[in-house]
Amino acid sequence: MRFRFITFLTDFGLQDDFVGTCHGVIKSIAPDAEIIDITHGIEPRRVLQGAMALADTIPYMPPGVHLAVVDPGVGTDRRVIAVEDKSGRLYVGPDNGLLLPAAERMGGIERAHQLTNPAYAMKEVAPTFHGRDIFSPAAAHLALGVPIEELGPSLELAELVRLDIPKPEARGGRIKASVVDTDRFGNMQLNLRNEHLEALGLSVGTKIELEHGGERYYAITARTFSDARRGDIMLYEDSFQNLAVAISGGDAANMFGAAPGDKITISLIEQ
Repeated sequence: MRFRFITFLTDFGLQDDFVGTCHGVIKSIAPDAEIIDITHGIEPRRVLQGAMALADTIPYMPPGVHLAVVDPGVGTDRRVIAVEDKSGRLYVGPDNGLLLPAAERMGGIERAHQLTNPAYAMKEVAPTFHGRDIFSPAAAHLALGVPIEELGPSLELAELVRLDIPKPEARGGRIKASVVDTDRFGNMQLNLRNEHLEALGLSVGTKIELEHGGERYYAITARTFSDARRGDIMLYEDSFQNLAVAISGGDAANMFGAAPGDKITISLIEQ
Protein backbone atom coordinates (compact mmCIF):
# COMPACT_ATOMS: atom_id res chain seq x y z
CA MET A 1 0.00 0.00 0.00
CA ARG A 2 1.31 3.43 -0.91
CA PHE A 3 0.99 6.31 1.54
CA ARG A 4 0.85 10.00 0.78
CA PHE A 5 1.86 11.18 4.25
CA ILE A 6 4.90 10.65 6.45
CA THR A 7 4.71 12.14 9.94
CA PHE A 8 7.94 12.98 11.71
CA LEU A 9 8.69 13.36 15.45
CA THR A 10 12.14 13.69 17.02
CA ASP A 11 14.25 15.22 19.77
CA PHE A 12 16.52 16.80 17.13
CA GLY A 13 15.46 20.40 17.70
CA LEU A 14 15.61 22.96 14.92
CA GLN A 15 18.96 24.63 15.54
CA ASP A 16 20.96 22.02 13.62
CA ASP A 17 20.58 20.48 10.17
CA PHE A 18 19.33 17.07 11.36
CA VAL A 19 15.65 17.55 10.50
CA GLY A 20 16.32 19.14 7.13
CA THR A 21 18.75 16.39 6.17
CA CYS A 22 16.17 13.71 6.99
CA HIS A 23 13.59 15.61 4.93
CA GLY A 24 16.04 15.61 2.03
CA VAL A 25 16.64 11.85 2.26
CA ILE A 26 12.90 11.14 2.34
CA LYS A 27 12.10 13.42 -0.60
CA SER A 28 15.01 12.04 -2.64
CA ILE A 29 13.45 8.58 -2.40
CA ALA A 30 9.76 9.49 -2.31
CA PRO A 31 9.47 12.95 -3.90
CA ASP A 32 5.67 12.99 -3.78
CA ALA A 33 5.47 12.21 -0.07
CA GLU A 34 4.09 14.94 2.15
CA ILE A 35 5.92 15.25 5.46
CA ILE A 36 4.04 16.42 8.56
CA ASP A 37 6.38 17.53 11.33
CA ILE A 38 4.58 16.70 14.57
CA THR A 39 7.38 18.13 16.71
CA HIS A 40 11.15 18.15 16.96
CA GLY A 41 11.03 19.69 20.42
CA ILE A 42 11.06 16.50 22.49
CA GLU A 43 13.65 16.95 25.22
CA PRO A 44 16.89 15.15 24.32
CA ARG A 45 16.76 11.42 25.07
CA ARG A 46 13.29 11.67 26.65
CA VAL A 47 11.79 8.51 25.14
CA LEU A 48 8.69 8.53 27.34
CA GLN A 49 7.91 12.13 26.41
CA GLY A 50 8.24 11.27 22.72
CA ALA A 51 6.08 8.17 23.08
CA MET A 52 3.31 10.09 24.85
CA ALA A 53 3.42 12.91 22.30
CA LEU A 54 3.18 10.44 19.43
CA ALA A 55 0.33 8.54 21.10
CA ASP A 56 -1.58 11.74 21.87
CA THR A 57 -1.30 13.14 18.34
CA ILE A 58 -1.66 9.98 16.25
CA PRO A 59 -5.51 10.07 16.21
CA TYR A 60 -5.27 13.48 14.49
CA MET A 61 -2.81 12.35 11.83
CA PRO A 62 -3.84 10.97 8.43
CA PRO A 63 -3.04 7.30 7.77
CA GLY A 64 0.53 6.96 6.67
CA VAL A 65 4.05 6.15 7.79
CA HIS A 66 4.88 7.53 11.22
CA LEU A 67 8.60 8.16 11.65
CA ALA A 68 9.79 8.82 15.21
CA VAL A 69 13.37 9.17 16.42
CA VAL A 70 14.19 9.63 20.09
CA ASP A 71 17.12 7.31 20.24
CA PRO A 72 19.59 7.52 23.13
CA GLY A 73 20.73 3.98 22.27
CA VAL A 74 21.93 4.87 18.77
CA GLY A 75 25.17 3.03 18.02
CA THR A 76 24.44 0.24 20.50
CA ASP A 77 22.90 -3.16 19.81
CA ARG A 78 19.34 -1.84 20.17
CA ARG A 79 17.21 -2.86 17.19
CA VAL A 80 15.75 -0.62 14.49
CA ILE A 81 12.21 -1.61 13.59
CA ALA A 82 9.09 -1.03 11.54
CA VAL A 83 5.71 -1.78 13.09
CA GLU A 84 2.27 -2.11 11.54
CA ASP A 85 -0.85 -1.51 13.61
CA LYS A 86 -4.20 -3.17 13.11
CA SER A 87 -5.50 -0.17 11.16
CA GLY A 88 -2.69 -0.51 8.58
CA ARG A 89 -0.57 2.44 9.73
CA LEU A 90 3.20 1.93 9.72
CA TYR A 91 5.72 3.16 12.30
CA VAL A 92 9.48 3.41 11.95
CA GLY A 93 11.97 4.02 14.75
CA PRO A 94 14.14 2.45 17.43
CA ASP A 95 13.00 -0.54 19.45
CA ASN A 96 13.00 1.33 22.77
CA GLY A 97 9.26 1.62 23.40
CA LEU A 98 8.85 4.87 21.50
CA LEU A 99 6.44 3.55 18.86
CA LEU A 100 4.27 1.15 20.82
CA PRO A 101 1.87 3.42 22.78
CA ALA A 102 0.77 5.07 19.53
CA ALA A 103 0.30 1.77 17.72
CA GLU A 104 -1.65 0.38 20.66
CA ARG A 105 -3.87 3.46 20.74
CA MET A 106 -4.77 2.75 17.10
CA GLY A 107 -6.03 -0.75 17.79
CA GLY A 108 -2.88 -2.67 18.64
CA ILE A 109 0.19 -4.05 16.90
CA GLU A 110 -0.33 -6.37 13.95
CA ARG A 111 3.31 -7.20 13.18
CA ALA A 112 6.86 -5.93 13.53
CA HIS A 113 10.00 -6.31 11.44
CA GLN A 114 13.63 -5.51 12.05
CA LEU A 115 15.26 -3.13 9.56
CA THR A 116 18.19 -5.14 8.27
CA ASN A 117 17.91 -5.07 4.46
CA PRO A 118 20.65 -2.71 3.19
CA ALA A 119 18.68 -2.11 0.00
CA TYR A 120 16.38 0.18 1.97
CA ALA A 121 19.05 2.15 3.85
CA MET A 122 21.75 4.61 2.78
CA LYS A 123 24.84 2.99 1.28
CA GLU A 124 26.95 4.25 4.17
CA VAL A 125 25.43 4.17 7.64
CA ALA A 126 26.93 6.46 10.28
CA PRO A 127 26.86 4.90 13.75
CA THR A 128 25.44 8.10 15.26
CA PHE A 129 22.83 9.20 12.70
CA HIS A 130 20.43 6.34 12.06
CA GLY A 131 17.65 8.91 11.65
CA ARG A 132 19.20 9.92 8.35
CA ASP A 133 20.75 6.66 7.21
CA ILE A 134 18.25 3.97 8.28
CA PHE A 135 14.95 5.36 9.56
CA SER A 136 14.31 8.03 6.91
CA PRO A 137 15.06 5.73 3.93
CA ALA A 138 12.91 2.98 5.43
CA ALA A 139 9.99 5.38 5.98
CA ALA A 140 10.28 6.67 2.40
CA HIS A 141 10.35 3.18 0.88
CA LEU A 142 7.35 2.11 2.96
CA ALA A 143 5.47 5.19 1.75
CA LEU A 144 6.21 4.07 -1.82
CA GLY A 145 4.53 0.75 -1.10
CA VAL A 146 7.48 -1.52 -0.33
CA PRO A 147 6.04 -4.33 1.83
CA ILE A 148 7.16 -4.18 5.45
CA GLU A 149 8.47 -7.75 5.27
CA GLU A 150 10.98 -6.67 2.58
CA LEU A 151 12.81 -4.52 5.13
CA GLY A 152 13.90 -7.42 7.32
CA PRO A 153 12.89 -10.42 9.42
CA SER A 154 9.76 -10.50 11.52
CA LEU A 155 9.93 -10.06 15.29
CA GLU A 156 7.87 -11.68 17.99
CA LEU A 157 5.64 -8.98 19.44
CA ALA A 158 6.51 -10.12 22.95
CA GLU A 159 10.17 -9.32 22.19
CA LEU A 160 9.51 -5.62 21.57
CA VAL A 161 10.77 -3.22 24.21
CA ARG A 162 7.98 -1.59 26.21
CA LEU A 163 8.18 1.51 28.34
CA ASP A 164 7.43 1.52 32.02
CA ILE A 165 4.56 4.01 31.90
CA PRO A 166 3.72 5.21 35.42
CA LYS A 167 0.23 4.48 36.72
CA PRO A 168 -1.61 6.58 39.30
CA GLU A 169 -2.11 5.23 42.80
CA ALA A 170 -5.44 5.82 44.54
CA ARG A 171 -5.62 5.27 48.29
CA GLY A 172 -7.74 6.66 51.11
CA GLY A 173 -9.36 9.44 49.11
CA ARG A 174 -6.03 10.56 47.63
CA ILE A 175 -4.45 10.03 44.23
CA LYS A 176 -0.70 10.00 43.71
CA ALA A 177 0.02 10.98 40.11
CA SER A 178 3.19 11.42 38.07
CA VAL A 179 4.21 14.38 35.95
CA VAL A 180 4.51 12.98 32.44
CA ASP A 181 5.46 16.19 30.65
CA THR A 182 5.56 19.97 30.91
CA ASP A 183 4.82 22.29 28.00
CA ARG A 184 6.32 25.67 27.10
CA PHE A 185 3.59 27.44 29.10
CA GLY A 186 4.54 25.56 32.27
CA ASN A 187 1.47 23.35 32.33
CA MET A 188 2.18 19.93 33.86
CA GLN A 189 0.56 16.92 32.18
CA LEU A 190 -0.23 14.12 34.62
CA ASN A 191 -0.83 10.42 34.09
CA LEU A 192 -4.48 10.96 34.97
CA ARG A 193 -7.75 11.12 33.13
CA ASN A 194 -11.17 12.32 34.24
CA GLU A 195 -12.32 8.89 35.37
CA HIS A 196 -9.66 8.91 38.09
CA LEU A 197 -11.09 12.10 39.60
CA GLU A 198 -14.67 10.94 39.20
CA ALA A 199 -13.78 7.97 41.40
CA LEU A 200 -13.02 10.50 44.15
CA GLY A 201 -16.24 12.38 43.52
CA LEU A 202 -14.47 15.46 42.14
CA SER A 203 -16.18 17.75 39.65
CA VAL A 204 -15.57 21.20 38.13
CA GLY A 205 -15.20 23.80 40.87
CA THR A 206 -14.11 21.38 43.59
CA LYS A 207 -11.39 22.65 45.92
CA ILE A 208 -8.43 20.31 46.17
CA GLU A 209 -4.98 20.14 47.68
CA LEU A 210 -1.85 19.32 45.70
CA GLU A 211 1.28 18.05 47.42
CA HIS A 212 4.69 18.08 45.77
CA GLY A 213 8.12 17.83 47.33
CA GLY A 214 6.77 18.26 50.84
CA GLU A 215 4.93 21.48 49.93
CA ARG A 216 1.15 21.79 49.78
CA TYR A 217 -0.89 24.01 47.48
CA TYR A 218 -4.58 24.85 47.25
CA ALA A 219 -6.15 24.44 43.82
CA ILE A 220 -9.49 24.01 42.08
CA THR A 221 -10.71 21.67 39.37
CA ALA A 222 -11.60 23.67 36.28
CA ARG A 223 -12.90 23.19 32.76
CA THR A 224 -10.90 26.02 31.20
CA PHE A 225 -8.52 28.79 32.24
CA SER A 226 -11.34 31.32 32.58
CA ASP A 227 -12.81 29.23 35.40
CA ALA A 228 -9.94 30.29 37.66
CA ARG A 229 -8.80 33.70 38.81
CA ARG A 230 -5.44 34.92 37.58
CA GLY A 231 -2.75 33.31 39.70
CA ASP A 232 -4.97 30.43 40.86
CA ILE A 233 -3.67 26.87 40.59
CA MET A 234 -6.03 24.65 38.64
CA LEU A 235 -6.43 21.03 37.62
CA TYR A 236 -8.04 20.71 34.19
CA GLU A 237 -8.50 18.34 31.26
CA ASP A 238 -6.14 19.26 28.43
CA SER A 239 -6.77 18.96 24.70
CA PHE A 240 -5.65 15.30 24.69
CA GLN A 241 -7.99 14.32 27.56
CA ASN A 242 -5.14 14.12 30.07
CA LEU A 243 -5.40 15.99 33.36
CA ALA A 244 -2.90 18.77 33.85
CA VAL A 245 -1.91 21.29 36.50
CA ALA A 246 -1.68 24.93 35.47
CA ILE A 247 -1.61 28.41 36.95
CA SER A 248 -4.04 30.81 35.33
CA GLY A 249 -1.75 33.32 33.64
CA GLY A 250 1.36 31.73 35.14
CA ASP A 251 3.93 28.91 34.97
CA ALA A 252 3.02 25.96 37.20
CA ALA A 253 6.12 23.85 36.47
CA ASN A 254 8.39 26.72 37.45
CA MET A 255 6.47 27.53 40.64
CA PHE A 256 6.31 23.89 41.73
CA GLY A 257 9.89 23.24 40.65
CA ALA A 258 8.52 20.11 39.02
CA ALA A 259 9.99 17.94 36.28
CA PRO A 260 8.80 14.84 34.43
CA GLY A 261 8.74 11.87 36.76
CA ASP A 262 7.92 13.91 39.87
CA LYS A 263 5.00 12.81 42.04
CA ILE A 264 2.00 15.01 42.83
CA THR A 265 -0.62 13.90 45.36
CA ILE A 266 -4.19 15.15 44.92
CA SER A 267 -6.67 15.15 47.77
CA LEU A 268 -10.09 16.64 48.39
CA ILE A 269 -10.36 19.54 50.79
CA GLU A 270 -13.16 19.01 53.29
CA GLN A 271 -15.95 21.48 52.50
